[in-house]
Amino acid sequence: MKRKFLDDISVNSLQVIINQACGLAIFYVISVYFSKTDFGEINWSLAVLLTAFIILTFGIDQVIVKKIAAGEDPKLMFSVYFLHALIAGGLFYSSLLIVYFFFQEPLQNHYLLLLLLGIGKLMIFFSSPFKQTANGLEKFKALFYMSVCSNVVRGTALILFAFFSKLNLTLVILIFITDDTAELLLSAFITKRFLKTTFSFALNKKIYLNLLKESMPQAGVVVFTSAIARLDWILLGILASNIALAEYSFAFKVFEVATLPLLIIAPILIPRFTRLFHTNSVMNSVEKINDLFVLFRFEIIIASLVSLILNILWIPVIDFITQGKYGLVNRYTILILSACMPFLYFNNFLWTINFAKGFLKMIFYFTFISFVINVIGDILLIPPFGGEGAAVSYFIAMFVQFILFWIKTDLPVLKENKLLFLPPIAALAIGILTNFTFGNTWLILISSLFFYFLILFFGKVLCGNDWVIFKRITGI
Repeated sequence: MKRKFLDDISVNSLQVIINQACGLAIFYVISVYFSKTDFGEINWSLAVLLTAFIILTFGIDQVIVKKIAAGEDPKLMFSVYFLHALIAGGLFYSSLLIVYFFFQEPLQNHYLLLLLLGIGKLMIFFSSPFKQTANGLEKFKALFYMSVCSNVVRGTALILFAFFSKLNLTLVILIFITDDTAELLLSAFITKRFLKTTFSFALNKKIYLNLLKESMPQAGVVVFTSAIARLDWILLGILASNIALAEYSFAFKVFEVATLPLLIIAPILIPRFTRLFHTNSVMNSVEKINDLFVLFRFEIIIASLVSLILNILWIPVIDFITQGKYGLVNRYTILILSACMPFLYFNNFLWTINFAKGFLKMIFYFTFISFVINVIGDILLIPPFGGEGAAVSYFIAMFVQFILFWIKTDLPVLKENKLLFLPPIAALAIGILTNFTFGNTWLILISSLFFYFLILFFGKVLCGNDWVIFKRITGI
């Protein structure tokens, strides 16, 4: 089991690293090659499409993972979700076509990009049942190949065309559609050939309706979570300008890439917590939860460290690689967003616990409250402050969600360890002090790292026993 945990972490780590590296390369090429207006337009269309397709899952994707991990028939679960994806995705894209043909003016130019990019995102949506089946079965190697295909091909193609100065908007659209379709075909091939899961178009109404009923609270969570993740992008394009959206989306993309450890560990926690909270041995469950909590403490330490480094290097590095387009202009935006990072880790860990326990209604209420706060904050803050207002609104929403989860989650080991808050506080204090004390960027970075780990060591956030537990978990 320990060896499998290490293998799963390794494969999922490689998948996330490749996807994030390719995603960042894609984002970088488009941001540098195109004007801020075109870059903002592309990001607005992608934000709308990704939000819409996440909502269309109705939360079934995560429930499917949970059910397969709990021992239910993966072929049956796949068939139900696959047919749902075909129906929901088909109806949505048909709606886009109807709107385009009947309301061409004044939306024609703006809407055409949305419609064309939507073809590729529809293919990605159709591939979701294949990926979630692999996730529930903990076949992370299969999931790896399914997930990296599109980004690797797309990133390589964009870099090559940009290098030879042949990149244009039409070519970008064709690359996106081709790569997303390739990912769907590869996912179908891997599922049939290696996971031995057959495709079925027969709808079992009873199972489907029961699945929808069980997923309904989670569907609300998915709607509001996806809206929170990209609502600021969409509203910036409406309430501000494409230029403001371009600047903010660049900062937010780098911020998302900086949450790499969270992206690695999150898919692995769901099946493990599901088994832990359904085990017959309470003592065994408590011991394993304590072990996972140590892993979580390492995540908080890393999250705070990444936030510290990100703020120190932001202006010199980003302005250098973007020819001054996105560094200095985003200095406060990235500061606010990076302050959210520890809370994202907290929220994901607590969400996974409550999801595994089946507290979907509670998760829904908390997510809804966060969504409302984010919407109100965006409406009030985006017009006068632009991207910085969107970042503040996002921070407040994540912080409130953390407070709600912290109060309601019944996990003594979490409440007893207040030292979890020391890493983010230390990172913030050290970042401020070193910036005021030193003038050289590298001197600020070196001194910040030294004092950060010094505080963690003397504050007993880091100790030798934790490393022993970490090795026990991973099998190192």
